[in-house]
Amino acid sequence: MLVVAALGGNALLMRGQPLTAEAQRNNVQIAAQSLAALVRAGHSLVITHGNGPQVGLLALQGAAYNADEAFPLDVLGAQTEGMIGYIIEQELENALEHDRPVATLLTQVLVELNDPAFLKPDKFVGPVYTQAEAESRAAAAGWHIAADGPHWRRVVPSPRPVEIPDLRVLKLLLDRGVVVICAGGGGIPVVRLEDGSLMGVEAVIDKDASSALLAAQLGADALLMLTDVEAVYEDFDKPSARPLADISVAQARQLVMPAGSMGPKVKVACDFAESGGFSAIGRLQDALAMLERQAGTRITLA
Repeated sequence: MLVVAALGGNALLMRGQPLTAEAQRNNVQIAAQSLAALVRAGHSLVITHGNGPQVGLLALQGAAYNADEAFPLDVLGAQTEGMIGYIIEQELENALEHDRPVATLLTQVLVELNDPAFLKPDKFVGPVYTQAEAESRAAAAGWHIAADGPHWRRVVPSPRPVEIPDLRVLKLLLDRGVVVICAGGGGIPVVRLEDGSLMGVEAVIDKDASSALLAAQLGADALLMLTDVEAVYEDFDKPSARPLADISVAQARQLVMPAGSMGPKVKVACDFAESGGFSAIGRLQDALAMLERQAGTRITLA
Protein backbone atom coordinates (compact mmCIF):
# COMPACT_ATOMS: atom_id res chain seq x y z
CA MET A 1 0.00 0.00 0.00
CA LEU A 2 1.01 3.61 -0.58
CA VAL A 3 0.66 5.38 2.76
CA VAL A 4 0.82 9.10 3.53
CA ALA A 5 1.67 9.58 7.22
CA ALA A 6 1.05 13.08 8.57
CA LEU A 7 3.06 13.69 11.74
CA GLY A 8 1.37 15.87 14.33
CA GLY A 9 3.30 18.52 16.20
CA ASN A 10 3.96 16.13 19.09
CA ALA A 11 6.24 14.11 16.82
CA LEU A 12 8.64 17.05 16.83
CA LEU A 13 7.91 19.05 19.95
CA MET A 14 5.54 18.50 22.84
CA ARG A 15 3.87 21.54 24.34
CA GLY A 16 6.09 23.04 27.02
CA GLN A 17 9.31 21.56 25.66
CA PRO A 18 12.12 23.95 24.67
CA LEU A 19 12.36 24.57 20.94
CA THR A 20 15.85 23.09 20.66
CA ALA A 21 17.40 20.76 18.12
CA GLU A 22 18.05 18.21 20.87
CA ALA A 23 14.41 18.10 22.02
CA GLN A 24 13.16 17.74 18.45
CA ARG A 25 15.66 15.01 17.62
CA ASN A 26 14.73 13.02 20.73
CA ASN A 27 11.06 13.11 19.72
CA VAL A 28 11.83 12.23 16.10
CA GLN A 29 13.84 9.20 17.22
CA ILE A 30 10.65 7.83 18.79
CA ALA A 31 8.57 8.70 15.71
CA ALA A 32 11.09 7.03 13.42
CA GLN A 33 10.51 3.64 15.04
CA SER A 34 6.79 3.73 14.20
CA LEU A 35 7.45 4.95 10.67
CA ALA A 36 10.08 2.27 10.13
CA ALA A 37 7.53 -0.38 11.15
CA LEU A 38 5.31 0.72 8.24
CA VAL A 39 8.20 0.36 5.80
CA ARG A 40 9.24 -3.04 7.17
CA ALA A 41 5.66 -4.22 6.74
CA GLY A 42 6.09 -3.67 3.00
CA HIS A 43 4.33 -0.35 2.53
CA SER A 44 5.49 2.58 0.39
CA LEU A 45 5.66 5.66 2.59
CA VAL A 46 5.34 9.42 2.21
CA ILE A 47 5.81 11.50 5.37
CA THR A 48 4.52 15.01 6.04
CA HIS A 49 4.98 17.12 9.16
CA GLY A 50 4.10 20.43 10.79
CA ASN A 51 6.34 23.45 11.35
CA GLY A 52 4.32 26.03 13.30
CA PRO A 53 6.71 26.57 16.23
CA GLN A 54 9.80 26.39 14.04
CA VAL A 55 8.67 28.86 11.36
CA GLY A 56 7.56 31.29 14.06
CA LEU A 57 10.93 31.07 15.78
CA LEU A 58 12.82 31.72 12.54
CA ALA A 59 10.62 34.76 11.93
CA LEU A 60 11.47 36.07 15.39
CA GLN A 61 15.17 35.51 14.83
CA GLY A 62 15.07 37.31 11.51
CA ALA A 63 13.20 40.27 12.95
CA ALA A 64 15.63 40.49 15.88
CA TYR A 65 18.56 40.63 13.47
CA ASN A 66 17.12 43.26 11.15
CA ALA A 67 13.37 43.62 10.83
CA ASP A 68 13.70 45.35 7.43
CA GLU A 69 15.63 42.40 5.99
CA ALA A 70 13.59 39.54 7.51
CA PHE A 71 12.80 36.69 5.13
CA PRO A 72 9.14 36.19 4.10
CA LEU A 73 7.12 33.23 5.34
CA ASP A 74 7.47 31.18 2.13
CA VAL A 75 11.28 31.29 2.45
CA LEU A 76 11.08 30.47 6.16
CA GLY A 77 8.78 27.57 5.29
CA ALA A 78 11.43 26.23 2.91
CA GLN A 79 14.04 26.57 5.65
CA THR A 80 11.95 24.58 8.11
CA GLU A 81 11.24 21.89 5.51
CA GLY A 82 14.98 21.40 5.12
CA MET A 83 15.76 21.60 8.83
CA ILE A 84 13.00 19.27 10.05
CA GLY A 85 13.26 16.99 7.03
CA TYR A 86 16.95 16.50 7.71
CA ILE A 87 16.28 15.29 11.26
CA ILE A 88 13.44 12.96 10.20
CA GLU A 89 15.45 11.64 7.26
CA GLN A 90 18.51 10.86 9.35
CA GLU A 91 16.63 9.23 12.22
CA LEU A 92 14.46 7.16 9.86
CA GLU A 93 17.56 5.99 7.97
CA ASN A 94 19.04 4.94 11.32
CA ALA A 95 15.84 3.14 12.34
CA LEU A 96 15.82 1.29 8.99
CA GLU A 97 19.52 0.47 9.37
CA HIS A 98 20.14 2.22 6.04
CA ASP A 99 18.53 -0.54 3.96
CA ARG A 100 16.03 1.82 2.24
CA PRO A 101 16.70 5.19 0.59
CA VAL A 102 15.08 8.17 2.32
CA ALA A 103 14.92 11.67 0.83
CA THR A 104 13.53 15.07 1.78
CA LEU A 105 11.83 17.03 -1.00
CA LEU A 106 11.25 20.79 -0.69
CA THR A 107 7.65 20.98 -1.89
CA GLN A 108 5.81 23.92 -3.40
CA VAL A 109 2.05 23.95 -2.86
CA LEU A 110 -0.20 26.14 -4.96
CA VAL A 111 -2.78 28.41 -3.33
CA GLU A 112 -5.05 31.08 -4.79
CA LEU A 113 -4.17 34.73 -4.23
CA ASN A 114 -7.86 35.63 -3.84
CA ASP A 115 -8.32 33.07 -1.04
CA PRO A 116 -10.30 34.79 1.78
CA ALA A 117 -7.80 33.43 4.32
CA PHE A 118 -5.46 36.28 3.37
CA LEU A 119 -8.00 38.68 4.85
CA LYS A 120 -8.52 36.66 8.04
CA PRO A 121 -5.29 35.20 9.47
CA ASP A 122 -5.96 32.26 11.82
CA LYS A 123 -2.96 29.90 11.60
CA PHE A 124 -0.90 29.78 14.81
CA VAL A 125 2.87 30.07 14.41
CA GLY A 126 5.72 30.57 16.84
CA PRO A 127 5.92 30.37 20.65
CA VAL A 128 3.20 31.14 23.18
CA TYR A 129 2.99 34.42 25.11
CA THR A 130 0.94 36.05 27.79
CA GLN A 131 -1.72 38.34 26.38
CA ALA A 132 0.21 41.46 27.40
CA GLU A 133 3.43 40.26 25.79
CA ALA A 134 1.63 39.17 22.62
CA GLU A 135 -0.09 42.54 22.31
CA SER A 136 3.23 44.34 22.81
CA ARG A 137 4.95 42.27 20.11
CA ALA A 138 2.00 42.65 17.75
CA ALA A 139 2.07 46.43 18.12
CA ALA A 140 5.80 46.54 17.41
CA ALA A 141 5.87 44.08 14.48
CA GLY A 142 2.42 44.52 12.93
CA TRP A 143 1.36 40.99 13.80
CA HIS A 144 -2.11 39.53 14.03
CA ILE A 145 -2.54 37.61 17.31
CA ALA A 146 -5.18 35.31 18.81
CA ALA A 147 -5.82 33.28 21.95
CA ASP A 148 -4.53 29.70 21.87
CA GLY A 149 -6.09 28.14 24.96
CA PRO A 150 -4.77 30.06 27.99
CA HIS A 151 -1.95 31.57 25.91
CA TRP A 152 -1.61 33.96 22.99
CA ARG A 153 0.25 33.45 19.71
CA ARG A 154 0.88 35.06 16.36
CA VAL A 155 -1.55 34.09 13.58
CA VAL A 156 -0.90 34.24 9.81
CA PRO A 157 -2.98 33.51 6.69
CA SER A 158 -3.63 29.83 5.95
CA PRO A 159 -5.03 29.55 2.41
CA ARG A 160 -6.48 26.30 1.03
CA PRO A 161 -4.02 24.17 -0.96
CA VAL A 162 -5.22 23.47 -4.50
CA GLU A 163 -2.32 21.80 -6.35
CA ILE A 164 1.14 20.30 -5.77
CA PRO A 165 3.37 21.35 -8.68
CA ASP A 166 6.22 19.10 -7.51
CA LEU A 167 4.09 15.94 -7.79
CA ARG A 168 6.06 14.63 -10.79
CA VAL A 169 9.32 14.66 -8.84
CA LEU A 170 7.65 12.95 -5.90
CA LYS A 171 6.31 10.17 -8.14
CA LEU A 172 9.76 9.62 -9.66
CA LEU A 173 11.19 9.06 -6.17
CA LEU A 174 8.39 6.71 -5.14
CA ASP A 175 8.82 4.69 -8.34
CA ARG A 176 12.43 4.07 -7.30
CA GLY A 177 11.44 2.83 -3.85
CA VAL A 178 12.43 5.99 -1.97
CA VAL A 179 10.74 6.88 1.34
CA VAL A 180 9.88 10.56 0.81
CA ILE A 181 9.54 13.35 3.37
CA CYS A 182 7.69 16.24 1.74
CA ALA A 183 5.14 19.05 2.07
CA GLY A 184 6.56 19.92 5.49
CA GLY A 185 4.55 22.55 7.30
CA GLY A 186 1.89 22.27 4.61
CA GLY A 187 4.43 22.98 1.88
CA ILE A 188 5.89 26.22 0.54
CA PRO A 189 2.94 28.48 -0.38
CA VAL A 190 3.07 29.74 -3.97
CA VAL A 191 0.66 31.35 -6.43
CA ARG A 192 0.64 31.05 -10.21
CA LEU A 193 0.99 34.35 -12.09
CA GLU A 194 -0.67 35.19 -15.40
CA ASP A 195 2.43 34.11 -17.35
CA GLY A 196 2.36 30.69 -15.65
CA SER A 197 5.33 31.34 -13.37
CA LEU A 198 5.19 30.62 -9.63
CA MET A 199 5.83 33.10 -6.82
CA GLY A 200 5.93 32.58 -3.06
CA VAL A 201 3.44 34.30 -0.78
CA GLU A 202 3.25 35.23 2.91
CA ALA A 203 1.28 32.35 4.42
CA VAL A 204 1.51 28.99 6.20
CA ILE A 205 -0.69 26.24 4.73
CA ASP A 206 -2.46 23.83 7.05
CA LYS A 207 -0.39 20.64 7.16
CA ASP A 208 -3.36 18.29 7.38
CA ALA A 209 -5.12 19.88 4.40
CA SER A 210 -1.95 19.60 2.30
CA SER A 211 -1.46 16.00 3.42
CA ALA A 212 -4.97 15.05 2.31
CA LEU A 213 -4.50 16.81 -1.05
CA LEU A 214 -1.14 15.09 -1.50
CA ALA A 215 -2.62 11.68 -0.70
CA ALA A 216 -5.49 12.21 -3.16
CA GLN A 217 -3.26 13.46 -5.99
CA LEU A 218 -0.84 10.57 -5.48
CA GLY A 219 -3.67 8.05 -5.47
CA ALA A 220 -2.51 6.84 -2.05
CA ASP A 221 -4.28 3.91 -0.42
CA ALA A 222 -4.22 5.34 3.09
CA LEU A 223 -3.83 8.62 5.00
CA LEU A 224 -2.67 8.26 8.60
CA MET A 225 -2.96 11.33 10.83
CA LEU A 226 -0.61 10.63 13.71
CA THR A 227 -1.07 12.50 17.00
CA ASP A 228 -0.65 11.98 20.75
CA VAL A 229 -4.32 10.94 21.25
CA GLU A 230 -5.45 7.34 20.79
CA ALA A 231 -8.59 8.17 18.78
CA VAL A 232 -11.27 10.70 18.00
CA TYR A 233 -13.69 10.93 20.93
CA GLU A 234 -17.41 11.40 20.87
CA ASP A 235 -18.47 13.87 23.60
CA PHE A 236 -14.82 14.77 24.16
CA ASP A 237 -14.03 16.16 27.62
CA LYS A 238 -17.39 15.01 29.02
CA PRO A 239 -18.24 12.11 31.39
CA SER A 240 -19.91 10.37 28.43
CA ALA A 241 -16.76 10.59 26.26
CA ARG A 242 -15.86 7.44 24.33
CA PRO A 243 -13.29 6.68 21.62
CA LEU A 244 -14.61 5.97 18.15
CA ALA A 245 -13.26 3.03 16.15
CA ASP A 246 -14.79 2.44 12.70
CA ILE A 247 -17.07 5.23 11.46
CA SER A 248 -18.38 6.31 8.08
CA VAL A 249 -17.81 9.70 6.50
CA ALA A 250 -21.47 10.54 7.10
CA GLN A 251 -21.14 9.72 10.80
CA ALA A 252 -17.87 11.63 11.11
CA ARG A 253 -19.31 14.76 9.53
CA GLN A 254 -22.11 14.77 12.09
CA LEU A 255 -19.74 14.87 15.06
CA VAL A 256 -19.78 18.03 17.15
CA MET A 257 -16.14 19.04 17.45
CA PRO A 258 -15.32 22.08 19.64
CA ALA A 259 -12.66 24.61 18.68
CA GLY A 260 -9.13 23.35 19.22
CA SER A 261 -10.25 19.73 18.92
CA MET A 262 -9.79 17.07 16.26
CA GLY A 263 -12.30 18.85 14.02
CA PRO A 264 -9.86 19.90 11.26
CA LYS A 265 -8.27 16.42 11.15
CA VAL A 266 -11.67 14.76 10.92
CA LYS A 267 -12.68 17.07 8.08
CA VAL A 268 -9.65 16.33 5.89
CA ALA A 269 -9.82 12.62 6.78
CA CYS A 270 -13.39 12.64 5.48
CA ASP A 271 -12.33 14.50 2.34
CA PHE A 272 -9.72 11.85 1.57
CA ALA A 273 -12.07 8.97 2.38
CA GLU A 274 -14.57 10.42 -0.09
CA SER A 275 -11.89 10.14 -2.78
CA GLY A 276 -11.87 6.38 -2.17
CA GLY A 277 -9.00 6.06 0.31
CA PHE A 278 -8.72 4.83 3.87
CA SER A 279 -8.23 7.44 6.63
CA ALA A 280 -7.25 6.89 10.25
CA ILE A 281 -6.51 9.20 13.18
CA GLY A 282 -4.63 8.02 16.26
CA ARG A 283 -1.41 7.77 18.22
CA LEU A 284 1.93 7.86 16.51
CA GLN A 285 3.06 4.61 18.14
CA ASP A 286 -0.06 2.87 16.77
CA ALA A 287 0.65 3.72 13.11
CA LEU A 288 0.92 0.15 11.86
CA ALA A 289 -1.98 -1.05 14.02
CA MET A 290 -4.12 1.78 12.59
CA LEU A 291 -3.34 0.63 9.07
CA GLU A 292 -4.30 -2.91 10.10
CA ARG A 293 -7.57 -1.55 11.54
CA GLN A 294 -6.68 -2.46 15.11
CA ALA A 295 -6.22 1.02 16.61
CA GLY A 296 -7.25 4.64 16.19
CA THR A 297 -10.36 6.00 14.53
CA ARG A 298 -10.82 4.60 11.03
CA ILE A 299 -12.95 6.60 8.60
CA THR A 300 -14.29 5.01 5.43
CA LEU A 301 -16.78 6.07 2.77
CA ALA A 302 -19.46 3.58 3.80
